[in-house]
Amino acid sequence: MLNITVLVSGGGTNLQAIIDAIKSGTISNAKISLVISSRKDAYALKRAEDAGIGTMVISRKECADSSDYENKMLEALKAAGTELIVLAGFMTVLPESMINEYENRIINIHPSLIPSFCGKGYYGLKVHEEALKRGVKLTGATVHFVDKGCDTGPIIIQKAVEVEDGDTPEILQKRVMEQAEWKILPKAIDLIANGKVTVRDEKVFIM
Repeated sequence: MLNITVLVSGGGTNLQAIIDAIKSGTISNAKISLVISSRKDAYALKRAEDAGIGTMVISRKECADSSDYENKMLEALKAAGTELIVLAGFMTVLPESMINEYENRIINIHPSLIPSFCGKGYYGLKVHEEALKRGVKLTGATVHFVDKGCDTGPIIIQKAVEVEDGDTPEILQKRVMEQAEWKILPKAIDLIANGKVTVRDEKVFIM
């Protein structure tokens, strides 16, 4: 049984998708042991509590320094027996020591088809605003492993979503979540939990 810790900062819709997928059996051989939020007012915490999952708030701003933050995060992850970290709308840059400790065991969901509209400054609605500004006909979402770069880790799964006439950033964001994010994040977790994902030469191979 794969022990998962989910890191959140906001509403937790992707967290809910994971909770629902575990409940329905879409994700097998895995459980969420802990949800860590960077904000005490994140609605994701309520979603976790409603599902009977333990929660913690670790805010970088409330830590004495970066070393204190790193120590608190690593202590929490180890205490929970974390084997896979899932970033589900987590808006804080991870400490390098954490990335080293959990190499190829941290995954992130990004609301575009990487390498488009990704990297520094591309998060939340900004991604969809830029996609509409550029006039792309297809966008989507990507699940990837986290490395020391920004959205540069090995890609696990991508799913395309059509851009429609009259889309606003908010409408497009909702469609990308419903048609891509909430589907491929649980799928990636299930593949990892069942030993079907390997990384070689910075590329992902799915068995």
